[in-house]
Amino acid sequence: MASIVAQQIAATGLTQKSRTVRPRVAARSASAARAFSVKAEARPMWYPGNSAPKHLDGTLAGDYGFDPLSLGADPKDLEWYIQAELMHARWAMLGLAGMVAPELLGNPFVEGPLPNWHDAPTSFTYFTDNVTLFTTQMVLMNWAEVRRWQDIKNPGSVNQDPLFEANKCTGEDVGYPGGGWFDPLGYGSDAEKAKTLRVKEIANGRLAMVACLGCFIQYDVTGTGPVANLTSHLADPYHNTIFAAEGLKFWNYL
Repeated sequence: MASIVAQQIAATGLTQKSRTVRPRVAARSASAARAFSVKAEARPMWYPGNSAPKHLDGTLAGDYGFDPLSLGADPKDLEWYIQAELMHARWAMLGLAGMVAPELLGNPFVEGPLPNWHDAPTSFTYFTDNVTLFTTQMVLMNWAEVRRWQDIKNPGSVNQDPLFEANKCTGEDVGYPGGGWFDPLGYGSDAEKAKTLRVKEIANGRLAMVACLGCFIQYDVTGTGPVANLTSHLADPYHNTIFAAEGLKFWNYL
């Protein structure tokens, strides 16, 4: 009888050793879980519970571990993607302001309302023809982009302004040269503040890129600008949506 009881105890693991070891194992597991939780809170991910790829270690501004296709696994490619996103973000913020401002501010200088962003190029008579404007833009933008490419290959190599020698950038961090006309108010002089501002800039830039895409689709669907679309929706939010008559064009657009 005693041997049968002993066998049952051994089978269930209810020995003195198991009663003392298992709580320790549970304690270690709980400690590891707390450590993982603290680490996860210190590094927010784009997808909760997801782990960041090895090439995104949290040092980049706005790094939330987003690279599901591993496009930045190659260090050289990652350097290019960082600069491409930064430039697109800055252009998108400027572009979105240009899309919204004419409708929002009106036209205080010329009688009549300003055209929306889509119709503006065909609503004004410029000082020259479109071919000349396009050629001039290509020449100037090529000069600027060549200098930017030189800075990517050799950071800090184009910090000296070729026209205004007194204007000189101070940093060698690509995309954030610092000093000169790039930072006239000296916001980047404090390292911690500059780090915070970089995160805010890229976050707002990403939002602006998505907003610009929304403005493109809105105009193709409704033929009006973003402010007119928002005003119409707020006036009757239950009917003026993507599921209404105009909104059905959106689904056909997709």
